[in-house]
Amino acid sequence: MANNYPIGLFDSGIGGISIYNEIKKTLPNESTIYLADNLNAPYGKKTNEEIIHLSLKNTQKLIDLNCKLIVVACNTATTNAITILRENFDTPIIGIEPSIKPAILNTKTKNIGILATEKTLSSNLFQQTSNKFSDGINIHEQIGYDLVSIIEKSGVNEELLIGKLKDYIEPMLEKNIDNLVLGCTHYYFLMDILKKILPSGVRVLDSSSAVSKRVKQVLEVDNIMSRTKDCKNEFYCNGNESVIKKFLGQGERINKIIF
Repeated sequence: MANNYPIGLFDSGIGGISIYNEIKKTLPNESTIYLADNLNAPYGKKTNEEIIHLSLKNTQKLIDLNCKLIVVACNTATTNAITILRENFDTPIIGIEPSIKPAILNTKTKNIGILATEKTLSSNLFQQTSNKFSDGINIHEQIGYDLVSIIEKSGVNEELLIGKLKDYIEPMLEKNIDNLVLGCTHYYFLMDILKKILPSGVRVLDSSSAVSKRVKQVLEVDNIMSRTKDCKNEFYCNGNESVIKKFLGQGERINKIIF
């Protein structure tokens, strides 16, 4: 029965596990398949053509695994490839966009910061979203150079990360930001370090909760909610699995496959 087929998620590595965790909180009875294309991480430095090619490949693999809905659990893939994915596949596809709108609606200082990959910030979709809501608001953008690479190789290593984060965040604080938008799912795992850098008045926003609510909404509208509590969660990667294991719950195993 299609209702009991899994939800598929893909990312360039561990970042999308933040989305997976939120989906499992919201929809505990849904089976999932998580695909980490960490052999090709990070996506943020790749060309548009490469990002589109990888996103098509990942989506096709999840469809081959009978996924009933696909979550593009990667900001870079979403902002550069979501339109093409929807043109090529009939399966419902949900993407991730930085939480610019809530940051703009809640700012008191009229200054918000966005930390994201180079390809997210330069994408047409990101620019359209920013322009749509940013009237009278100053948006201070910062590329998170090397953050994804460090997380993929070493996990959340504060010694390696805190200096770079200070270099990226402090200029935005000088601009009086009161909302910081995390425009990459990998950055969700930097929350504890960010709390040491940010003043208490600066709110950090990520997209995980909004994505899980959207997934639930689409499942309900399309009448494909799971009808069993006998769910299964599977994790696959095509690169080094050691770092990913650190971010999974106890007892979860990562399967190495070629895709």
